[in-house]
Amino acid sequence: MSSRILNWFKFSSPATFYPLAGRIGVWSMVIAVVLIVVGLYMSFFVAPTDYKQGEGYRIIYVHVPAAWMSMFIYLVMAFWSVLGIIYNTRLSAMMTSALAPTGAMFAFLSLWTGAFWGKPMWGTWWVWDARLTSALILFFLYLGYIALQGAIDDTRRSDRAGALLVLVGVVNIPIIYFSVKWWNTLHQGATIKMSGEASMDPVMLWTMLIMTFGFWAYAIATAMSRVRSIILERERETTWVSELPEVRG
Repeated sequence: MSSRILNWFKFSSPATFYPLAGRIGVWSMVIAVVLIVVGLYMSFFVAPTDYKQGEGYRIIYVHVPAAWMSMFIYLVMAFWSVLGIIYNTRLSAMMTSALAPTGAMFAFLSLWTGAFWGKPMWGTWWVWDARLTSALILFFLYLGYIALQGAIDDTRRSDRAGALLVLVGVVNIPIIYFSVKWWNTLHQGATIKMSGEASMDPVMLWTMLIMTFGFWAYAIATAMSRVRSIILERERETTWVSELPEVRG
């Protein structure tokens, strides 16, 4: 058991994680393309029309997975931030930085698609209810982290400040998730619950899950690609980076 832990621990070094990230990134992108293409096809041509919302409901196949990913990526950033603060590992801060732009993109996508869904369903592009407001705060947290990283020149200080910001902001995640239960909001409740129950057609459910896994694979692929760039930038003075074929070429 201890040897397995040590084998995994060796990947906390940027030098050993760099080639692994490359392999993970390539396969994740292939999986992402396949799943998203299949998911979009099912969204438009296979999933049945909703008897209440008509054809306009189909935007939820992008909106809901994007909203889930925006929250999940932030939790992963918080996980890496905790590791970075406790163990002071360089890779932890690099992974947090690599995940932030993708999380911000999914947060923006969830807000944008939510507005397009809300206009025909609610009669308005935006309402300041608990779910939408907390989701907007999440988007600003992503932007705040990215801005903070760019504003501080010293890498160690920016990493620590960013980690603290992420950990403070993580309290917003349960607020987003439980907002429809805690307050009387315009936003509809969850159709897929943590208990495993789902109040939707099985084809709709599978379409939603395929799109979610596709977005998940895309997030992994982009994070792996970005962390490789960050590693090259931060480790450019080391011997192992100078010996890489892509650097020498």
